[in-house]
Amino acid sequence: MIAKADFIEGMAKGMAVLESFDTERQRLNATLAAQRAGITRAAARRHLLTLEHLGYLESDGSYFWLAPKVLRFSGSYLASARLPRVMQPTLNRLAAQTQQSFSAVVLEGDEVVIVARSGVYGSPARLLAYGLHLGARLPAHATSTGRVLLAALAPAELSAWLKDRTLARLTPQTTVQPTALRRLLRQVREDDFCIAAEEHELGVLALAVPLRNMQGRTVAALNVVASPQAHPPETLKQTLLPLLQEAAREVRALL
Repeated sequence: MIAKADFIEGMAKGMAVLESFDTERQRLNATLAAQRAGITRAAARRHLLTLEHLGYLESDGSYFWLAPKVLRFSGSYLASARLPRVMQPTLNRLAAQTQQSFSAVVLEGDEVVIVARSGVYGSPARLLAYGLHLGARLPAHATSTGRVLLAALAPAELSAWLKDRTLARLTPQTTVQPTALRRLLRQVREDDFCIAAEEHELGVLALAVPLRNMQGRTVAALNVVASPQAHPPETLKQTLLPLLQEAAREVRALL
């Protein structure tokens, strides 16, 4: 916890305004930004104007949207963070070997974030699920990677994560009951992998395994997405699960 005297409230509000922009709301005015950031409209307007002045937002006078300058943050992270640099060669090798899409993912709040992504190999028609780009944020409860990472939490941490949380239904297959999710997470811990079938997006099957460091702590998840028609769950377990598990063992000493 940070000491109250060390907390800069203005900076926190400015970051809240910046984080208000996402794929659902790409353009915001002061009223919308205030609602999403939980601050007054007058404060939101000042933050929006300041961020525009600094080059992080663009505007038509009424609405604001993210400017390319915000990529400085992600670019600096990807250039300096250990996990993306360690995982990229492995992800590229797996993709070239199988013609499938692979990602390394971390847990951040109620979402998972893709921090490394395989290159494009093979047929352009191979499955690319919606939103699975570098930096994408996906709901943890409905994804294979999210469940692997949630399953690694201590019981008290998981209870705190689930407390008063509404699990959004994204497809008819999405698990939205906390008790049902707990059962699934117990199975994930026992299996040491997770398959999520069309819970985040229809027509998409995902398989994930934990990425652990030498101390045994789960620091990320490695996953592959495929079509249920081409790779039903049993086929995924037989053909791709061993590749993911071997890759996780290979990188363990580097994490």
